[in-house]
Amino acid sequence: MVDKYILYLLVIGLVLLLATLGSGWIARLPLSYSLIYLIIGIILGPYGAGLITLRPDAEFLERVTEFVVIVSVFSCGLKMSRPLTWGAWNSTGRLIGFLMPISIFGVAAIAYWFLGFNWGAAVLLGGILAPTDPVLASEVQLSHMEDRDELRFGLTSEGGLNDALAFPFVYFGLYSLKDHNWENWLKYWVLVDVIWAIVAGIGMGIIVAYVVVKADKQLQKRRPVDYLMEDFIALSTILLTYALTEVVNGYGFVAVFVAGIMIQRSYRNPEKPLSQLHFIERIEKLMEVGLILLLGSMLRVEPMLKFAVPTLLIALPLLFVIRPIGAWLSTIGGSWSPKTRFLFGWFGIRGVGSLYYLTYAFGHGLQGFLGEKIGWIIYSTVVISVVLHGISATPLMKSYQEAPEAGLLKT
Repeated sequence: MVDKYILYLLVIGLVLLLATLGSGWIARLPLSYSLIYLIIGIILGPYGAGLITLRPDAEFLERVTEFVVIVSVFSCGLKMSRPLTWGAWNSTGRLIGFLMPISIFGVAAIAYWFLGFNWGAAVLLGGILAPTDPVLASEVQLSHMEDRDELRFGLTSEGGLNDALAFPFVYFGLYSLKDHNWENWLKYWVLVDVIWAIVAGIGMGIIVAYVVVKADKQLQKRRPVDYLMEDFIALSTILLTYALTEVVNGYGFVAVFVAGIMIQRSYRNPEKPLSQLHFIERIEKLMEVGLILLLGSMLRVEPMLKFAVPTLLIALPLLFVIRPIGAWLSTIGGSWSPKTRFLFGWFGIRGVGSLYYLTYAFGHGLQGFLGEKIGWIIYSTVVISVVLHGISATPLMKSYQEAPEAGLLKT
């Protein structure tokens, strides 16, 4: 009998080959790559051919999704070529400063009033579902550094930042599960998990990127590194930035995003960060294939049906009401067209970031029936989001790009 590990390698190899050779045909389909990978994962899972029966534990999934997120947020940072002014980042500020809290507390309110959660568990659920995915939404995000489109910039920068800035709300929920008396930990949460962790993340992102670039430039003067090996500077920057920031109790996701921005601005030769971006995007795509195949193979009908009612009470309002209305409210007074504002609201795909936060919560106090319930709500919401956005992304973006008001930078 063939070892299962060999079968997994065979499956991933075949999917990669077919996705690469068939990319010309796939691009014409009204489906995203992530949806196609999800369908293949389901077909290869227990309800299909049964080739993928892996049931990874929460710690393994936490580490895998963590790595995927840090790679993707660095990629987002590398694409941020706009000047650091409010006018240039207006959409980002609104999507992070207004839309993300609206989404979190909208979900929390439904969980509290309709699902019987206490406020701590409700905020935890909202925090886990807060990140929009920078991995699975490549069809609607910046495709290169010189892309000046307003919609794609807003969605890319939002995806790069809210994977980190949802963390305080996740911590809030986890603290509340352990101690219902908020007075015992609220001050610590504000000072450490909100203020210090964010400031440390920004600072470490700047410092580590500066040191790496400085060292790279100095060494290149003496002995140029092999061109192919230079791409690993990006990977080393990601790992160093994330690890050192976590050591000082900062948000590593924030630091990695900031480091990407710093790297992009630090080289006079634009080909250098462009080469790093291409390298990182290849890693990102490879990880996406494996993770979404695994996500599809993990589908289980019985628990999804068991928690279908709470899932629909969360997923449908989040995707069809809270996010769209929140985006519309958050962009009031801006210069964006109505179509752009609508698409800001629709393209809030949930994915790898939510899976990371879920598995992180499992390792830090979320357990029992509540853990099972929240787990399947999150998993099912991600699947619903991947399906809905996978079907709609291509035709909606095609219509948007053909419209005369398709947005460029407005300052």
